[in-house]
Amino acid sequence: MVQKTYYKTKDYCKVKFSFKPENADASISSVEILGLNSDWQHSVVMAKKKDGSFSADVNLPRQTKHEFKYLVNEALWLNEPEADSEAPDMYGGANPVIVL
Repeated sequence: MVQKTYYKTKDYCKVKFSFKPENADASISSVEILGLNSDWQHSVVMAKKKDGSFSADVNLPRQTKHEFKYLVNEALWLNEPEADSEAPDMYGGANPVIVL
């Protein structure tokens, strides 16, 4: 899930990313977000909560678009189903896109 919070006096938007594994899959130990600000090298590590979900708050510039993906357990790439849109990637798949 992606939740956006806009501030009238700020030039950025606070974006809350939430990832909840299906059936509270306990084998998931890490979830990272890659691609924000076109940075596919440095991830945003999501914090694991007691209920097994993961979350991260990121400030991103207003009036921008960001492609991203979740990297689960450093091996599995997953898309955000509630993203604003999708863009084709160079591997024949698609990346979720958020528009701020």
